[in-house]
Amino acid sequence: MADPAPPLISLWRAHLANNRRRSQHTVRAYVATAERLTEFLADHWGERPDARRLGDVTQADLRAFLAARRGDGLANRSTARELSAIRAFLAFAGEHSGSDGSAPRIKGPRIKRSLPRPIAPDDIMALGDVMASRDAPGWVQARDWAVLLLLYGAGLRISEAMGLTAAVLPLGETLRITGKGNKQRVVPVLPQLRDAISQYVALAPFDFSVDTPLFRGTRGGPLSPALVRRSMMNARRLLGLAEDATPHALRHSFATHLLAGGADLRSLQELLGHASLSSTQIYTQVDAAQLLDVYENAHPRA
Repeated sequence: MADPAPPLISLWRAHLANNRRRSQHTVRAYVATAERLTEFLADHWGERPDARRLGDVTQADLRAFLAARRGDGLANRSTARELSAIRAFLAFAGEHSGSDGSAPRIKGPRIKRSLPRPIAPDDIMALGDVMASRDAPGWVQARDWAVLLLLYGAGLRISEAMGLTAAVLPLGETLRITGKGNKQRVVPVLPQLRDAISQYVALAPFDFSVDTPLFRGTRGGPLSPALVRRSMMNARRLLGLAEDATPHALRHSFATHLLAGGADLRSLQELLGHASLSSTQIYTQVDAAQLLDVYENAHPRA
C-alpha cells in the first residue's frame, strides 16, 4: 500500500537534505511546495493523494494549481521555481511508488534573465577605503577590509566567507571552501588578502582556536552577513554608487574581471563552485554587455 502524503513528504525532506545535500533554505522551500501541492490536490480531487495517486497528476491539475498560486500574487520567477520543485517532487513520488511519476509537460512562465552587474575595480577599492575608515575600532575596520578582499579576491559567497573558522589559519596560497550542496573547491589566496586577514587576526581581541569563527562580531560571536551588507550599503551611499553594489556583486565582479582577463569558463566554473557550466556562461554575456557599452560610448557612429 502506498504511503500517504505526510510520510511521503517527510521522506522527501530527508531525501533533499541527506541524499541531495540541498541547503536548508532549498529544503524548506521544496517541502513547502510539496505540502501546498498535496493540500491543493486533496481539495481538487476530494481525496488526499498517496505516492501512486500523484502519478495521475495531469496538465490541467498543474495549471489549476499554478493558477491558484498566481492568484496568491506569485511572480513569474517564483512560479518557475515552484514548477521546478513540483517536477522534482513528482519524480521522487514516482520512484517511491514504483510508477513513472514524471510530471506532465507544462511550459513555465517566461523569465527575463537579468545580467549581474559587476563593480569597477576602482569603486571596489573605494568601498574598502570607506569601510576601513569609519568610526569603529581598528580591528573592526581591518575585519571589514579583509571580508571585502575575500569576497572580491576569491569570489566567495558571503555565507561561505562567514562560515570559515580559524582552522584555516595561518593562510597559505590556497583555501578549501565548502559551498552549496557541501561541494568543495579550492580557491587561490592573493598575498594582499593573506596580509589583510593576518592584520585583522593580530588586532582582534579574541582567541582564534581551531573551532571558532574566523570573522567575529563585536561581542565575539560569528559575524552576521547582515552587518556586512549594512556596512557596504552605508559605504556605497557615501560614494554615490548604485544600490546593486552589494557583497554578492563582489563575487560577480570577481568572475567578470577574471573572464575579461582571459580566464576560461571551465576554470571559472571551478573557482565559483558552480555545479553547471550554464550558470557560469552568464558571465560571457556580462562581458559582451560591457563591450557594447564601451562601443556605444566611444564609437563616433554609435
